[in-house]
Amino acid sequence: MKIPLTAVIVAGVVAGGIAFAQDKDKAPKKKSDAQKSVNVRLAAQNKSGQSGTARLTPDGEKTKVEITMKGGPKGVPQPAHIHDGSCPNPDPKPKHPLQDVVDGKSTSEVAASLDSLTSGKTAINVHKSKEEIKVYVACGNITKAGAAKKPEAKKTESTKKTEK
Repeated sequence: MKIPLTAVIVAGVVAGGIAFAQDKDKAPKKKSDAQKSVNVRLAAQNKSGQSGTARLTPDGEKTKVEITMKGGPKGVPQPAHIHDGSCPNPDPKPKHPLQDVVDGKSTSEVAASLDSLTSGKTAINVHKSKEEIKVYVACGNITKAGAAKKPEAKKTESTKKTEK
């Protein structure tokens, strides 16, 4: 029995269309559909020599916070928190506790959406140790762009004259 070429082509198109329709549900959502992660630069404070980054990833009404730092002491737990305010002097009372940074790593889940963390003035602060909790070794402002802003240098009289 011979099948006309047209029938074979139609059958192939129909089968391909069914396969495409099934794969459509499995396709990943566009990046624009889901909020992207935010990276926060953690700048050294108090001549600590410690710096790094924090990656904040949205998970519904929660946020995953992954800290990676260099220059810290080996095996010493360093408390980390999200504070209201901005670097270098955020509110000393922590808003959200994070897992201690140990050997340069910390992963936490915060009961706050990424939108809420980026909509106000908040900062991630890492402390020297539990014993020296008042000493900040690194800090980064949480912003939509994620970059910690460098403080603007104060202009001296000689600088002002050369700018004119």
